[in-house]
Amino acid sequence: MEIKLGLKLQSTAFKDGERVPDKHTCDRENISPPLSWNKVDRSVKSWALILEDPDAPRGVFTHWIVYNIPANVTGLPEAIPAAGKLQNGAMQGKNDALKVGYTGPCPPPGPVHHYNFTLYALDNLLNLPEGVSKKPVMDAMQGHIISQGKLTGLYQR
Repeated sequence: MEIKLGLKLQSTAFKDGERVPDKHTCDRENISPPLSWNKVDRSVKSWALILEDPDAPRGVFTHWIVYNIPANVTGLPEAIPAAGKLQNGAMQGKNDALKVGYTGPCPPPGPVHHYNFTLYALDNLLNLPEGVSKKPVMDAMQGHIISQGKLTGLYQR
């Protein structure tokens, strides 16, 4: 399947390439930032969102996994609760901190880290239970990604 371009992921908390505000990190409230996106195609059946830090000392660290976000949803509000299933029907996976829900940027002191929020437009719902890790989500998305968009935030301690 050819992946279409044009999916724009954004936040009112920070712009692409800017610093993630402290309130969205372990140094303050550790709450998820508000996110919004544009609907790119009528064939979208669900959305999935994965937040990763590729600069983590032991390799890529997954901070947040949300999947089966309903097709009619075009954003997530600030401070999504740490629940396996959200009110809108979306599900959250277990991140690399072994927690369900959002775990904000928390790099060791040193160089700046890049936090990549990647949103996937999918042509199906993922047949997965709540609380799964990134690998089953990525495996289930194979061949079903219509479009994807990325928002990168920076954080340094």
